[in-house]
Amino acid sequence: MTATSPANISIPLQIDSVVKRFDEVTAVAGISLEVHERACLGLLGPNGAGKTTLIRSIVGRVRPDSGSVLIFGQPASSLAARKELGWVPQELALYPLLTSRENLDAFGHYQGLRGKALREGIQWCLEWASLADRADSVVKTLSGGMRRRLNMAAGLIHRPRIVLLDEPTVGVDPQSRNHIFEMVEALRAAGATVIYTTHYMEEAERLCDSIAIVDHGRIIAQGSKDDLVAQSFGTRSDVLMRLAAAAPVSAAWTEARGGTLQDGVAHFPVDRPSDIASLLEAAARDGLDVVDLVLRRPNLESVFLQLTGRDLRQ
Repeated sequence: MTATSPANISIPLQIDSVVKRFDEVTAVAGISLEVHERACLGLLGPNGAGKTTLIRSIVGRVRPDSGSVLIFGQPASSLAARKELGWVPQELALYPLLTSRENLDAFGHYQGLRGKALREGIQWCLEWASLADRADSVVKTLSGGMRRRLNMAAGLIHRPRIVLLDEPTVGVDPQSRNHIFEMVEALRAAGATVIYTTHYMEEAERLCDSIAIVDHGRIIAQGSKDDLVAQSFGTRSDVLMRLAAAAPVSAAWTEARGGTLQDGVAHFPVDRPSDIASLLEAAARDGLDVVDLVLRRPNLESVFLQLTGRDLRQ
């Protein structure tokens, strides 16, 4: 299938068997992936998993050793692909001594915008980022959250159809984070396709239709949050029980009933909430006092730990 075939020119992102090695290290080991229009894909992976190399392959900064990356049917390194793609890296890339408007004017020129298209792009950015009232403020006087929003606007002033946001909420307060969520949702409502990387599971759960988990250079799981939880845990839930007993007693009692003791809390997998009753009856029969008990359904973080054995930031 060629890069311009009708079957793939309408697909925002196609990654086919991409491999990238650095000397003896294989950073990406045969990843294939498709992202369709108006979707929001969460790309998650612990440090060193190959996610950064994959992102740089998507934006044309890294040339794969084999395989292909297509943006609307065009090679990621091509001018046609770059016009369709907007990349907002984690690092702020703003001119601190220029105003918000002057920054947007500069980045608009970098994207080839002139005249009316540039003026409309600047106005859209200021409104989308809720910075219209700070258009003539020097960047170094803006709050961290404002700078982060301006950074996003600067990267997307050309109104690309596919947007890659790399850790867009790093270092911002909760109010600014929620504002960024609203900006992402507005992009999708306007028809953009979004690829979203984050170290915060709750962000992926809120914003993303599907999740791709990368580890050791491969995609080890992909699907909606609910699908991933069901694949990893089925209908099981986790009962967390804190016992008023010495650690050796609690550990022995917990292990005898198929659980594990972690930081003084007994964890039991259960298929039905009604299974809690038998645990409480067993504790009472054995003379153990239950201080606290919580029923917890597995979430995306549970899936991540189950599949990788690591915290997202490790």
